[in-house]
Amino acid sequence: MKEKGLGTHILMVLLTVIVVVYFGLQTVRYFNDPLATSLAYTYQVTEGQDLSGYVIRNERVLTDDTNGLLQLSRAEGERISVGGTVAAVYADQASLDRQSEIESLRLQIEQLQYAKEVSVGAEASLKLDAQILRSVRSLRQALEEDRLDVGEDVGAELRALVLKRDYNSDSGVDLDAQLQALQSELKTLQGQATKSTRRIKAPVAGLYSAVVDGYETILTPASAKSLTPSQLVNLRPDPEVRSEVGKLILGDAWYYAATMKEEEANALRELQKDGKKLTLRFAKSVEQDLPVRIESISEAESGRCVVLFRGRTHLAQLTLLRQQSARVISAGVEGIRVPKEALHATEVHLDRETGEQVRETQSGVYCVVGKEAWFKPVEVVYNGDGFLLVKSTAEKEEERLRPGDEVIVAAKGLYDGKVVE
Repeated sequence: MKEKGLGTHILMVLLTVIVVVYFGLQTVRYFNDPLATSLAYTYQVTEGQDLSGYVIRNERVLTDDTNGLLQLSRAEGERISVGGTVAAVYADQASLDRQSEIESLRLQIEQLQYAKEVSVGAEASLKLDAQILRSVRSLRQALEEDRLDVGEDVGAELRALVLKRDYNSDSGVDLDAQLQALQSELKTLQGQATKSTRRIKAPVAGLYSAVVDGYETILTPASAKSLTPSQLVNLRPDPEVRSEVGKLILGDAWYYAATMKEEEANALRELQKDGKKLTLRFAKSVEQDLPVRIESISEAESGRCVVLFRGRTHLAQLTLLRQQSARVISAGVEGIRVPKEALHATEVHLDRETGEQVRETQSGVYCVVGKEAWFKPVEVVYNGDGFLLVKSTAEKEEERLRPGDEVIVAAKGLYDGKVVE
């Protein structure tokens, strides 16, 4: 037992000595060569408030007696002119199936007409096969890259090439007879569909949205200007407002109403007087920041105000937004971010053209250029927590600080032109 305890004790002593020696060597190495660097990069600091409010638009609900099978004809956010078809109502399933046949026939006729046009002086079948193979590869690549827009164009081209291959002049097929038969069949189906299909037209021009949420008549641009904080907080949709057809969004302006603390709203009143543009950043659905102006600020109620913002861009991307969190940005500073420890004030730096030492007090950072430390003068534009935003003040292009530069954070005996490893 004593021998085992002695061996364990000796092993622990050896391990302790090894750890102490390791950290001692690392400390000596650091003080002999304490070079530490960090990459400079572009950064932006914004000042603003987080909000929760409602998106408001000038909306017109489309009402119709949809006694039958409804088929919408427009995509979300698509612009429709006056009299444009919004949807079709079919009397029964047979009418809907007939419409599918009509669309299929139209596509066949279009492809056959294309094949007929390109069949004049058609190339050899072998060359057509090579074109089809290339088109198949392009379609596969587009689908792998999730480029459905490209895939749609390549798919149409591929269908035309296949038809051209099948109906090429060497196949003995009478394209005119094929077209005449398809057009006759299409005319017959269209005649049958006339009595069983009804079109819903747009009464005014606007952007289409399929979603009706009941706020269309409660939240309007006119009523939003008189909203009080309590009214906005207790807002509820109108259950009587509904439509299977959807709605039209009129004009190009949209609004965002949210409550704010009275002191925060008062700070925005000065910006409203100056007509300054702010930036609104929605929490989801919209990737880019949106420019807005302050439309109105309500009177205070229990220490809070309703602030109404107005925007005139990207309305088509906001058709599905209603109750939404956002951040309003009132100010922002952009610059090149560097650690605070990297900033130095130097009186002597090297003139790169003459190689002479120049005595001049400057603020700047040292960067690794090749194997040397180069001093690059900068001006601090923002002092953050552990970092600085700076901009270059150098007149010479090679001395300008740029994003991606390797900035020296720590080094021993640092000076302009020092060789560093």
